[in-house]
Amino acid sequence: MAARIYTRHGDDGTTGRFLGGRISKASPLVAACGDVDEAVAVLGIARAGCRAAGLTALAELVLRLQRELFVVGADLATHPERRHRLEPGVSVVTDDMTGALETLIDDRLAANPLQPVFLVPGTTAASAQLDLARTVVRRAERHAVGARDAGEHVSDPVLRYLNRISDLLFVLARDASGPEAEPVSH
Repeated sequence: MAARIYTRHGDDGTTGRFLGGRISKASPLVAACGDVDEAVAVLGIARAGCRAAGLTALAELVLRLQRELFVVGADLATHPERRHRLEPGVSVVTDDMTGALETLIDDRLAANPLQPVFLVPGTTAASAQLDLARTVVRRAERHAVGARDAGEHVSDPVLRYLNRISDLLFVLARDASGPEAEPVSH
């Protein structure tokens, strides 16, 4: 018999946690996990847009970020009593991951300083897609904070990583806008 995608376990309004256990689909933690999943998908669109625009190095960086967001998702979704089984950088977010994002931000800003104006998203398809990914990550961060405030386990490294990756996506979207970027006002 062929494998099925459906299990019927979630029909009761719960979803499985990484390494066992179940949690309500209405939990703020599940909302944060869903946002991270959505960010990975939106970054997939951005990666395809980067490739189509010939921005190969940016597409490779976006793939790296997608993979790191899977680490964030695993960290968030893990049953709190089984966190000892997680592997740094594979299923648990580390401070080194955030430090690497900070280095990328600093390097990019040194090479291409931000304009002192707000830009209207959409100068290029790739920049618009990166801006969309940034907003989804910001929502993931808000939901992760809400989950922590509601008593769920959300590690400080996850919160720092989400904050920093959204900063990086802001910078990358500005880079992808190129010189034709449109300021909010003239």
